[in-house]
Amino acid sequence: MFFFCSYEKKEELVLPNSVTWSEHIAPIVFKTCTPCHRPGEAGTFDLLTYNDAVRNANKIKFTTQTKFMPPWPADPSYVHFADERVLSETEIGLIKKWVEDKMPRGDSTKEPVAPTFYVGSFFGKPDLVIKLPKPVEIKGNGTDAFLMVKFPFELEKDEYVQYIEFVPNQRKLVHHVNGHLLSYDSQRQFNYSAGETILPDALNNFKDAYTKMGLTYTDNKKPELPPLLPNVVYYLPGYTPPVYNEDIGGFKLPKNGLFFLKNIHYGPSNKDCLDSSYINVFFRKSPPKRPVYETQMGTFGISKIEPELIIEPNEIKTFHTQVTIQTDISILSVNPHMHLIGKSFVAYALPPQGDTIKLVRINKWDFRWQYYYTYNIPVKIPKGSVIHVYGTYDNTDKNPFNPFHPPRKIIQGEGNESMQTTEEMFQFIFTYMPYKNGDEKISLKQ
Repeated sequence: MFFFCSYEKKEELVLPNSVTWSEHIAPIVFKTCTPCHRPGEAGTFDLLTYNDAVRNANKIKFTTQTKFMPPWPADPSYVHFADERVLSETEIGLIKKWVEDKMPRGDSTKEPVAPTFYVGSFFGKPDLVIKLPKPVEIKGNGTDAFLMVKFPFELEKDEYVQYIEFVPNQRKLVHHVNGHLLSYDSQRQFNYSAGETILPDALNNFKDAYTKMGLTYTDNKKPELPPLLPNVVYYLPGYTPPVYNEDIGGFKLPKNGLFFLKNIHYGPSNKDCLDSSYINVFFRKSPPKRPVYETQMGTFGISKIEPELIIEPNEIKTFHTQVTIQTDISILSVNPHMHLIGKSFVAYALPPQGDTIKLVRINKWDFRWQYYYTYNIPVKIPKGSVIHVYGTYDNTDKNPFNPFHPPRKIIQGEGNESMQTTEEMFQFIFTYMPYKNGDEKISLKQ
């Protein structure tokens, strides 16, 4: 195993004698906290005003001092990403001093105005919102639920999509979403609005499920199913889709089609409830120029996990997976994935010549925040490079997120078993495009 030590010069903490909301704290809160701490988003309370901040001042102080907030599991001393949600030591110190000084407001006429957000989206007003014909019923039986759900739509004409945003209604229960686009040929016969909207996950026997959900053509011609574009709808806790510039990514959206969530996983609930999650679609002006691809290593992926993903009770164990890259690629974003007993994660590439290419490191895994981390610029991985990924799991009583007390044997399982919250996965997912000269100069910042 390879270990890396990265050091950054510790920031010298010099604070003003007077720290006020208007001059110092509001800019920090509005930039870093408010995007999530507002109605409809993940934050448990709003941070839109001075009074909001005062009411929650001690929470803000504690969570920033402990670096629990803002949530950003990736280690910034290892790799920097675009739009990092990381406070500097000075910003943390300003918040601490402000709270200890009884939260002075300062000159209210000079304080910045809280940002305005579109309710119902992290990004802004979508071009298309697709809602379920009826809510999903979640049983309060304390077990995981795996469902297939369709989101049909009809447009006046074909469009091009830049990115898709899945918005969970039951944020605490939606574990993950994998969804595909089905595109129907207007010259053939179909009726995808008929049939079942929601069915239990069919595992590997999807033929009958497709028929019951009305996904097949009805003209008895071949092929029975329309073309499928995989993995265009994706979600994990804390996830927001990577957003690139107009030259990168995107796909065609037909006027006749639907988003088929081949697998939506709800974690255990202790009471019956309804989920009315929806899909936001953001259009682009022109056809895609640089298609983006996705692959995954580890569980259900292109590389073997060694040793087999089995974690015995009271054991802390590290696993490894690797793959050799067959052609020059430019990696845009990465997504590490583990479940509750994940402890740490690191991924890097060893090129045929040159230095190690650092990809991501998470020193303290947190199941609640599983970002798709986008680089500031594309990261070139030369042909012949070997991507190495290591994941460490803590199946002891000292792990507060361990679902079993006393600890039990935890395995990867097969099919949906490995997707259950109490089982485990070890994945490294990355989006990339074939390398072109000059990719290193493309800014991925928004």
